[in-house]
Parts: sequence; structure tokens; C-alpha cells
Amino acid sequence: QVQLVESGGGLVQAGGSLRLSCAASGRTFRRYILGWFRQAPGKERELLAYINWSGSSSAYFTDSVKGRFTISADNAKNTVVLQMNSLKPEDTAVYFCAAGTGGRNPWEYEYWGQGTQVTVSS
Repeated sequence: QVQLVESGGGLVQAGGSLRLSCAASGRTFRRYILGWFRQAPGKERELLAYINWSGSSSAYFTDSVKGRFTISADNAKNTVVLQMNSLKPEDTAVYFCAAGTGGRNPWEYEYWGQGTQVTVSS
């Protein structure tokens, strides 16, 4: 079993930054790839980026966040971080971390956090 808890969301002005953290626990969490997804109202859940626990493999999947968002893993703290810079109103969504096989689709991720709201005002 894997437990994931996100933190760090909130309200920020356009151009600002937020740092989202996903704390992982459980006996098997290191077996999984950790991904960050987001879901805006009326839209499908989309994968932003994923990383393995060693940090040796990471990838970004959403063109609109490339160059602005950075994913990293802190093994000492069992935490995966999504650093978000130059935020835009269209980044407003609920952000989720998830543990899975590393595919691009939500159904390929077995464990999910509760989500954290990010709101970017113009």
C-alpha cells in the first residue's frame, strides 16, 4: 500500500511561483514512478511530469509547462516536488500526485493523493 499527501497549493498572482510537495509513505512506494497530474474544471486529467525515485529518469508531457515547471525527488524526505514558476491563469487546476508504472494515462497510476488546489489570478 502507498499513501500520498500533497501540499503547497494556494492562490497566487500571475507570474508568481508555487512549490508543490508530495509526501510518500508505505512499504512499496519506491517501486513506483511518481507523477504530477492536474485537472481543470471541465477538462480531462493530464500528466505534467513524472520522475523515478533516484531522480535519474524524468520526463515532461505538457508543452505548456515545459521550461516553467520542474519535477524533482528528495529521497531523504520521501518527497517529490513540483516547482512551478511563471504561473499563468490557465494553470489553475487541482493538482494531484500519483504512483504508477510511468505511463501517460491516469489509469496507469494505482495510487493517488487527495489533490491540492492551485489558483492563479490575472
